[in-house]
Amino acid sequence: QVQLVESGGGLVQAGGSLRLSCAGSRVILSINTMGWYRQAPGKQRELVAIITIVGTTNYADSVKGRFTISRDNAKNTVTLQMNSLKPEDTAVYYCNARNNNLWGQGTQVTVSS
Repeated sequence: QVQLVESGGGLVQAGGSLRLSCAGSRVILSINTMGWYRQAPGKQRELVAIITIVGTTNYADSVKGRFTISRDNAKNTVTLQMNSLKPEDTAVYYCNARNNNLWGQGTQVTVSS
């Protein structure tokens, strides 16, 4: 049973933007700190950004000032707006519901130089 579904990945040139969305049930989003993680080939999965139930955010240093995480409780979604993308942002991006340890299936982001 898929409980988190990501969308919005794709191929973009360096300097471009992409918007990732994670859809889940109202129950899951209402009780979880939500996060976006990424995993590049040959590397460990790393935290990109998190947002708490009350909207407090935290970002990896590598994306600060370029990425913005937000949540829409009415639509039961968590969004990652990614601007000024760099080739090193290329990875599979995963949505996570921390408290329930739930993961989405991942969405590929590829940034060409």
